[in-house]
Parts: sequence; C-alpha cells; structure tokens
Amino acid sequence: MITLIGKDLAKEGQEFVFLGPADDCENCRFKSSCIGNLELNRKYVVKEVKENEQKCPIHAEGTVIPVEVELAQIDLLTASKNIFEGSTFTYNAPDCDENCDFHDLCFPDGLIENDKCIVLDNGGKHKEECKKGYRLNKLTLGFVI
Repeated sequence: MITLIGKDLAKEGQEFVFLGPADDCENCRFKSSCIGNLELNRKYVVKEVKENEQKCPIHAEGTVIPVEVELAQIDLLTASKNIFEGSTFTYNAPDCDENCDFHDLCFPDGLIENDKCIVLDNGGKHKEECKKGYRLNKLTLGFVI
C-alpha cells in the first residue's frame, strides 16, 4: 500500500508503528492517501521510496514522500506449544504482569489480540529464564490476511 512519510524517515527497511493522526491531519488534502490506509497500532516497514515530495507541517523537515509499505514482521516470545515454521495461530497475550527485560517481546508493538499469524521462523527455545516460569520460544511472525 502507498502512504506518505516524513522525508527523514523515507528509507527502505525503515519500520514504524502508526499511533494515529496528528490534529493537523484532520483537514489536510492528503489525509486519505497519507493515513487512510494505515491501521492504528500496526507496525509497517517501508519497501520502496517513491518520488514527488509534498509539504507537510507536522514532519521535522516539513516534507513527506510517498512510500510503499507493508505490515512488518514481528518478533515474539511465546509459550504456545506445537509451533513450527509455516504454522498459523491466533495471538493471545500471555497472562503476565511482570515488567521484565522480555516484556516488549512478549507484548510486541504491532501485534493485537486475536491477530491471525503465520510463523515465518521458529528460533527455538529462549535461553533466558522467564520470571513467570513460562518456557518461551522466539518466533518471527507474519500476518494471515
């Protein structure tokens, strides 16, 4: 999908989480092409940078550039069993209230409760111990659309 992103961020491989529009976006003539296709709290990766800069008051350089983006892959630590490369499952956040070094991998940005995911890579058992005693596997996920 095509969206607009700040000139300083318009690099292939750049990842970002869409946290919602700024107030200034409400009456912008580029609103539908800029944020209209993006889903709140999703993580995207820039696949291709296009030409044709446009002025934008909310970005650091005052300029946006069209880019092609897709949903980014997500790294996850999970206690789910029977997970292998190519398998699909529904993400359910773990029952955990620990604020540990692994929190961001157990509750990664861009992954929302009940998302349908496909395992792109099973990195195997996580080497460090979970404070809750879960046996964790490190996965790289894509989305089933």
